[in-house]
Amino acid sequence: MLQPYYHCECEAGTDEAGRGCLAGPVTAAAVILPPGFRHELLNDSKKLSERHREELAPIIREAALSFAVIHLPPETIDAINILQASIKAMHLALEQLTVTPAAIAVDGNKFKPFKTIPHHCLIKGDGRFLNIAAASVLAKTARDNYMLELHEEYPDYAWDRNKGYPTAAHRDALRKFGPTPFHRKSFRLLPEQLKIEF
Repeated sequence: MLQPYYHCECEAGTDEAGRGCLAGPVTAAAVILPPGFRHELLNDSKKLSERHREELAPIIREAALSFAVIHLPPETIDAINILQASIKAMHLALEQLTVTPAAIAVDGNKFKPFKTIPHHCLIKGDGRFLNIAAASVLAKTARDNYMLELHEEYPDYAWDRNKGYPTAAHRDALRKFGPTPFHRKSFRLLPEQLKIEF
């Protein structure tokens, strides 16, 4: 069972979704859970079914002392690279919190200081600590729903199923139809490195 990771009682967990995608935004969430919050389903979003993630998201939003979700578009990812875009998205989510956290728990091992608030980088934190897991669920569900909306505009790429990740079907569509404005120009979209016109 996941545990709270509280350096202090008012600590934000933050995580991102979509780093490895070929298309769509990178999405970050920040969440401050109340002390004592528990839910038997809550875990790293990658370990949960889509149904369980969708079930948990409103529970987290309702229970949180504060939460925020931010999408950063492909143009930003291409301009500053995916790692910097992921950190920027987490910073923007933290900025949107209506409660100022006294500390920040970050999934992974890379982060930049946010204001003067102390932070802790935690490898695989989304599978270990409740506030990071909650952020991972909000980021993942928000990004998946965003990609479902884009799928309506670009149905050939099967974003309703792959959410922009580099599946065989997604790459086959790139070969056939070329990239969309929502593809990341700085990413290697096809393994054979064909010249792609944007």
